[in-house]
Amino acid sequence: MAARKLAALLTAVLHLCLCQITQEPLPEFLAPLENHTVILGRDVSFTCVVNNLHSYKVAWMKSDSRAILAIHTHLIAHNPRLSVTHNGHNTWKLHISNVQKNDSGAYMCQVNTEPMKSQNGYMEVMIPPDIIDDESSQGMVTNEGGNVKLKCVATGTPKPTVTWKREDGRNIILREDGQKQSLKSYEGEVLELNGVLRQEMGAYLCIASNNVPPTPSKRYTVNVHFSPAIKVTNQLVAAPIDSDVVLQCHVEASPQALNTWYRNTGDKLLPGDKYVMTEHALNDYSWQMNLTVNELTRPDLGEYVCSSVNALGKADGVVRLQELHLVPKTTPSILTKNDLKQRKGSNSKSRKKNNGKNGRRLYPNFEEFDSSAGEEDLGTTQILSGSTPQENSHKTDRPSHVTSSTPPWVIISAADSTKFFSLKFLIGCLGSSLILLIFIQ
Repeated sequence: MAARKLAALLTAVLHLCLCQITQEPLPEFLAPLENHTVILGRDVSFTCVVNNLHSYKVAWMKSDSRAILAIHTHLIAHNPRLSVTHNGHNTWKLHISNVQKNDSGAYMCQVNTEPMKSQNGYMEVMIPPDIIDDESSQGMVTNEGGNVKLKCVATGTPKPTVTWKREDGRNIILREDGQKQSLKSYEGEVLELNGVLRQEMGAYLCIASNNVPPTPSKRYTVNVHFSPAIKVTNQLVAAPIDSDVVLQCHVEASPQALNTWYRNTGDKLLPGDKYVMTEHALNDYSWQMNLTVNELTRPDLGEYVCSSVNALGKADGVVRLQELHLVPKTTPSILTKNDLKQRKGSNSKSRKKNNGKNGRRLYPNFEEFDSSAGEEDLGTTQILSGSTPQENSHKTDRPSHVTSSTPPWVIISAADSTKFFSLKFLIGCLGSSLILLIFIQ
């Protein structure tokens, strides 16, 4: 009997204990473990919030390696970049500083219940692009019309996109199966240039981008070799004696050529007081050759040869230098109204004599006018041009009739009048003076 009572008592106590245990709430997560996308070298934290933890413990693990990183606030992993914190209530944090590539992966926050409770968060480390050195980046050389292949391999997370551009901003020329494309940029790790021309030589840029700064670029140089070619823009140059004159030749060559000036006799010209030689680079393969001949003399006249030589060939150009004869400048006579009156008075006697002899009136320093019909019959005059200051150097007769076409002079008619006026105009024409005199009688 006593044994039965003891067994019933133990059963009651055990039932009471089990009821107390089941009444205690189990730990639960209040929020999911977040995912992170972080740039290489930055800091990041995972936050795990657990209620009703009681005597249970929170642990941190790296899911892919199953390595325990920390338990509660005790760090297990020997990694100085890791740390854990607890706010004293229900929040635990795993801190990772200076994130590295191998930190990518899944992280687990777990509670040691039976069965275990856990939640996972994922971290992706964004790695800026990096361009791997390639032998083609050291510079590619081909003869004109040859082919060039440029290769640019870039690493990074996510995988970078490789874009090609020309450093000078010009278009990339692609040729394939007889087709030609002109592109501002080209996407792809390998850039193939076929049938390359001299205009396509220069620097090409490989740019790797995955939206993670910084965006690196690498410079690839393409050299196209060809024999020299010379273009002479001004094949005939004229200059006055005692002046300084510049002769020019345009040279295209690659590799860079040795440029020289010669006389047509074969004598090589050397720099000095007489000759000054300069070269001006226009681009990677083009130069402007300049030869300055100082204090030009007649023995300096003749042909000059610009010569260009490189390993692939030679080219010559010829410039002919001749003397320029300048027309002397003339000084026009400017006559006032008073000058005309004075001349008219001083020559009135000579005009009367001339009228009596041959029926013509002479205007000194100007022209002779036909007066055979009488002094009162003068009704037209001509605009005369003079290129020298000498007087009485031109003589123009009155035309017999006026044709429908425009003559080389201008005829002005005037009504009969007893007064004499003068009107002058000075017009510049071909470096000489045009004096317009209008006489109205």
